[in-house]
This record gives sequence, C-alpha cells and structure tokens, in this order.
Amino acid sequence: MSGTIVLLTLALVVVIYVLRGLKMVSQSDVIIVERLGKYNRTLGAGIHIILPVLERAKPTITRMPSGNNRLRSQIDLREQVYDFDKQTVITKDNVMTEINALLYFQIVDPVKSVYEIQNLPMAIEKLTQTTLRNVVGELELDETLTSRDTINNKLRNVLDEATNKWGVKVNRVELQDITPPESIRFAMEKQMQAERDKRAEILKAEGEKQSAILKSEGEKSAEINAAEAEKQARILRAQGQAEAQILQAEAESKAIALVSEAVAKQKADPVNYLLAIKYIDGLKEMTTGKDNKTVYIPYEATGVLGSLGGIKEMFKA
Repeated sequence: MSGTIVLLTLALVVVIYVLRGLKMVSQSDVIIVERLGKYNRTLGAGIHIILPVLERAKPTITRMPSGNNRLRSQIDLREQVYDFDKQTVITKDNVMTEINALLYFQIVDPVKSVYEIQNLPMAIEKLTQTTLRNVVGELELDETLTSRDTINNKLRNVLDEATNKWGVKVNRVELQDITPPESIRFAMEKQMQAERDKRAEILKAEGEKQSAILKSEGEKSAEINAAEAEKQARILRAQGQAEAQILQAEAESKAIALVSEAVAKQKADPVNYLLAIKYIDGLKEMTTGKDNKTVYIPYEATGVLGSLGGIKEMFKA
C-alpha cells in the first residue's frame, strides 16, 4: 500500500514538473530560455518543454498598447508602433513647439533585444525624444512645418543606426502633430491671409492685363480689317475706273475710226472734224451754267468751225 502511494506521489511530481516546464509559444513570438542563468536557446512558435529549476523563460519588459510596461516571457517579433506623448522642442529660431511622433519598429534579433539593453521600450522612447530635439533644433519653425518628410527621414536614419546593436529595425518615423505657440499661430494666420489677398490682387491684375491685351488686339485686328477692306475697295474702284476708261477709249477709238473712214470718203480732213466736235462739246459745257453770260471763243476756233460747216455742206451734196 505504501509503495503505491509512493508511486502515485512520484507520478504526481513528474506530472507537475512536466506541466511547469510545458511552454506554448504563439505565432510571431519567441521565448528566450536560460539554463542556470545563461542563455541556452530560443523557442519559436509551438509547444516546448523546458526543465524547471534548471531552465527558465527570460522575462522581458514589453510596452503595452495602453502605454504601460510589463514583464512578459514572450517577445513579439511583429512590427510595433510607439505613440509618444507631446514634448516641447525649441527650434533654431528659438520658438518652443510641441511635437509628438509615431515610431514603427520591429525586433529582428530577440537575443540582442534582451541582453544588449536593460529596458528596450524606455530606451527607444528616450532615444526618439532626444533625437527629435536635435533634428528639430537644427531647423527654423517654417522649415519644421514644411519639411516633415526630411525630419522623418533624418529621425529614421539616426534611430535605425542607434538601435541596430539592440537587434531592432526602425522602419519609419512619422511626426503626428506640430503645434506652435498661440501667438505664432495667430501671426501665421495673418501672414497666410495677407498672402491670399496678395495672390487675389495679382490674379485680378493679371486678368485685367489679359483683358486689356485682348481688347487692344481686337481693336487692332478690327482696324487692320477695316484698312484691308478700304484698300480692297480702292483697288476695285481704281480697277473699275481703269476698265471704264479703257472701254471709253476703245469706243472713242472705234468712233474716230468710223468718222475718219466716213470723212476720208468725202475727201475732207478728219482732224478738223474731230477738233470741231470737241469745241462744240466745250461750248455746250460753257453755256450750260446760269451765271455764264459772256463766252470767249479763241480765234483759231472759227477756222475749225468753218471747216466743220464745209464738211456739213459736203455731206449734204
């Protein structure tokens, strides 16, 4: 009976020992195992058994989503994000600005993250704060507000290099809020309003300038078109007058030819006849006016008219 009790007791002790040494590791987590206080091995995802008393899972300080730190035996290898509280940073032009940042990092070497640094979350937080002060302290306020990407890249490079020995990879850093003092914000708002008014005046002036240019170009085009139209009209009138004169000259030429032919048949001088006709037309024009009371006829005209009368008598015969 006593032997059975001893066996049951031994079996119970073995079961308790095994259960105490049974470790279940979640996916993306690892456990650092120490044997007699010295690093022994790293346990990945799955079920593992360690030797109680001789071995233990190394507890590590882990930052929880609430912002508090606590001891855990498992180390999370997934990418993590730290949201730091706002801190006051002095820029190069001595403006006190409140800035808070987001840090995205990942533990790539769990052994280093445990043995190379005593409190990894606090170390990352303090390093981020001091680095942020140094980077922003080299920039003026305007550069800080407009150069977030530059600040993010500088922070990431510095933090990644500094945390490399801790087995940590810094993926990116994001500045979440940059809050200048109230007086600076008020001055910036007035400056922005002045810039908007300036741009509005510039746009208005540009619009008026374009309108004036288009109006002058339209007037210029209208004047050019009018000048071209007047030029074409004068050309057409001149061409019409020239053609009329040509037709009149051709008609007179034909008339003269016919008269010359007729007068030549009567054996008379056609030149005297034509001159006489011209003199008669001239006399008609001189005597048609109301104020013309006296008409002076050149002496040589009587000879021409006399020859005309001779020609008339000759045609009658």
